Amino acid sequence: MAKAPRVLGIVLAGGEGKRLMPLTADRAKPAVPFGGSYRLIDFVLSNLVNAGIRNLFVLTQYKSHSLDRHVTVTWRMSTLLGNFVSCVPAQQRLGPQWYQGSADAIYQSMNLIDDFQPDIIVVFGADHVYRMDASSMVAAHIERGNGVTVAGIRVPRAEASEFGVIKTGADGHVIEEFLEKPADPPGLPDSPDETFASMGNYVFSRDVLVDALRKDAANPASRHDMGGDIVPMLVAEGKAGVYDFKDNDVPGALDRDRSYWRDVGSLDSYHEAHMDLVSIQPVFNLYNSDWPIFTSHPQLPGAKFTDDATVGESIVCQGSIVSGAHVDHSVIGSNVIVSAGADIRYSVIMDNCKIGKNAVLKNVILDKNVVVPDGVEIGVDPDFDRERGFIVSKGGVTVLGKGQVIEPPKAAAVDEVAEA
Repeated sequence: MAKAPRVLGIVLAGGEGKRLMPLTADRAKPAVPFGGSYRLIDFVLSNLVNAGIRNLFVLTQYKSHSLDRHVTVTWRMSTLLGNFVSCVPAQQRLGPQWYQGSADAIYQSMNLIDDFQPDIIVVFGADHVYRMDASSMVAAHIERGNGVTVAGIRVPRAEASEFGVIKTGADGHVIEEFLEKPADPPGLPDSPDETFASMGNYVFSRDVLVDALRKDAANPASRHDMGGDIVPMLVAEGKAGVYDFKDNDVPGALDRDRSYWRDVGSLDSYHEAHMDLVSIQPVFNLYNSDWPIFTSHPQLPGAKFTDDATVGESIVCQGSIVSGAHVDHSVIGSNVIVSAGADIRYSVIMDNCKIGKNAVLKNVILDKNVVVPDGVEIGVDPDFDRERGFIVSKGGVTVLGKGQVIEPPKAAAVDEVAEA
């Protein structure tokens, strides 16, 4: 029996996430809460661990405290078999500079590769929502003898100009070109109306990656980016292949959520991904026990519904109480209090928020610890939301940052003065 390859996983978690502001005002993008119970990084780590890849370094940089804390507390692997998930901050090992790009992050952390001595290096991003068996991609990489294998997801050509796009040869596997947001994306050999968009997930043979990183570091014109520089370099050398995400078979996947992948890099895509979770037949099914998404849960009692509360097609997490209110197509985090008469629709409410009596929230994202006074309406009138200093996305989603203060309605303020 041939010896199994030694596989090291590197998760790139240094993203600043500017397009997710204000959710990233106080945390790194991979640490942004998602789905009520999770952080974004839980999805990639769960995929790798479920696939048997359990030697993992998480490279961090921006506002990494909450991310480091979450990984350290949650992702404690058994040391009996040498498994680990370890956060590695930018250390300036090669000089007084932070990471200049995703490729530079790995180059500056070359000591991790030298110490572990892997045969295969799996490099995945930390801020996408999906399920994927990475072991199948590793097997395809080894079988085809690629230097790098890039995960590609099929998207309609009409929508592909927003992505890094992969042009393959006639065999559908060898990458001929790696195009960044092309105006006229190439079709696939077996499906001319579709094209491969890069998922930002890569499998490398160690020697190929190390050599490419050293060449890239010596190139002053490089942006030092994995997708923008390293992969095109290896495409030019004829060492790159694509792995069709459609071929990935995840245990327990449903026809509806098979091949689901969502880049939640903007406020609108973040909101839309939450809406994918809550329907009776969800577009992305969190309840797949054959391929669980792991995280740590707070020690709180189950969710509670009182006084004829009505909740439809929503997720409500532990410790939350919905009392005489209506919640529909929404995700409610832990330890949230929703008071009588409140109406919440198409919204994402994070942990420890308090929703006052008769408040109305529609198409809203509330970060943690926001208190909504009685009678306040948010998301009903986007122009009024902007006047109050709230962020409103291009798609019309109103977003409040962690602990953001909301003024009570003027009528309520006058009543309080009169009572005093």
